[in-house]
Amino acid sequence: MTTPRATRCTFIPPWLVERVDGPERAARDDELRRERALRGRAPRPAPPPAEGVVAAPDWTVHDAESRTTLPGTPARSAGEPETGDVAVDEAATGIEATLQMFLDDLGRDSHDGEGAPVSLTVHYGSRYNNAFWDGTQLVFGDGDGRVFERFTKPVDVLAHEFSHAVIEHTADLVYRGQPGALNESVADAFASCLKQRLLGQDAGEGDWLIGEGIFTASVQARALRDMAAPGTAYDDPEVGADPQVGHMDDYVETTADNGGVHLNSGIPNKAFQLAAVAIGGTSISGAGRIWYDALVGGDVPSGASFATFAAATVAAAGDHADAVRDAWAQVGVEVDAAAGETDQQSPQVPQPPSPQPGGRVRVERSGGFAGRTETAEVDLGQVDDPDLGRLVTEAVLASAGSDGPPRPDMFVYTFTVDDGDPVRVPEHLLTASQAELAQRILRPDPTTGSTSGWDA
Repeated sequence: MTTPRATRCTFIPPWLVERVDGPERAARDDELRRERALRGRAPRPAPPPAEGVVAAPDWTVHDAESRTTLPGTPARSAGEPETGDVAVDEAATGIEATLQMFLDDLGRDSHDGEGAPVSLTVHYGSRYNNAFWDGTQLVFGDGDGRVFERFTKPVDVLAHEFSHAVIEHTADLVYRGQPGALNESVADAFASCLKQRLLGQDAGEGDWLIGEGIFTASVQARALRDMAAPGTAYDDPEVGADPQVGHMDDYVETTADNGGVHLNSGIPNKAFQLAAVAIGGTSISGAGRIWYDALVGGDVPSGASFATFAAATVAAAGDHADAVRDAWAQVGVEVDAAAGETDQQSPQVPQPPSPQPGGRVRVERSGGFAGRTETAEVDLGQVDDPDLGRLVTEAVLASAGSDGPPRPDMFVYTFTVDDGDPVRVPEHLLTASQAELAQRILRPDPTTGSTSGWDA
């Protein structure tokens, strides 16, 4: 199966998913996949702007009403008053502020640069712990209320997801390995720029926290990420400690989280913060302008390494080239002539393992805005559930996985039977049998411990 090149990004990284998982999985059946692939929304007609005036991009916030059908029911559009629904109104305020920043400070008209209408959805799923851009829609869950608040609460979460859409329409950084970490980092950079812009702060005054307020008061955390001090945003008995790194000496090689995109994004995050403070003034007019010019300048391939992107920012920095070069050097990225270099290979689609009776079945879920990884496994020989064996055959043994690209901030599922090759599937491409297998193994019936009978 092939999918559009568009990426889908979820805000929660996979290492938090390991500790905290929303009880409602996102829709994964064939009907929803078809709906997402086929849905289209014609822009509403609008009067032409006056000569010499750029019209503000159109936007609509939809209400999914705790379901997973997108886009949901229109709840508020540009020019309409507040509704009284907190999530709807937060999304409306956030998208207006984000669009205004990109237009005023970077001269960019919506995510595609041509004034495309923006579609947003709130109240997605039941207690859904994530936010993502799926190539068409900005989507926000309400959180579980125990660990996570609603994902519209911090305005920088919305700016982060919108920035993934901008990245898709410019350098289109592959969401894996170093280009995937750059994808995450650039989204964080523009998100922090918006937060500081709204607070009237210069770069030196900003706190550089991403997702401040996303955790409930019971969690020992300042935010989800700290661009100035990666790895220090939270440390909680249940959630764990922030594992993000901020220097190439600590670069994490892993297959989880699409190659550690949320872990290693702390390295370019720190470089951006250092550059912004060194340049001075507002972050969006200084380092933000430079990062944006690099993004759209044509010297950043979709598989760019950190060194490649660093070279592009130095080339775009003008009088601030030394400050930008020094910022990258401080995180262990040396700027060289690597401007055409890529580190991204075409994804390999694993072949399905040979069918075999019994054995152990392992399911892993990684990705999401928090970037944690959750795993669980069962021994088929010890489970009195013949239907589970059927699901394993359909979901794993008879499947070669998906050749669709991973999407930013979106969950990815990995199914493994014994020592067979893993079958990896992005959430939006899960078949009905894969979705059911995942929920049975990752969320067994809490009353019996059985892998069957769990109700999502």
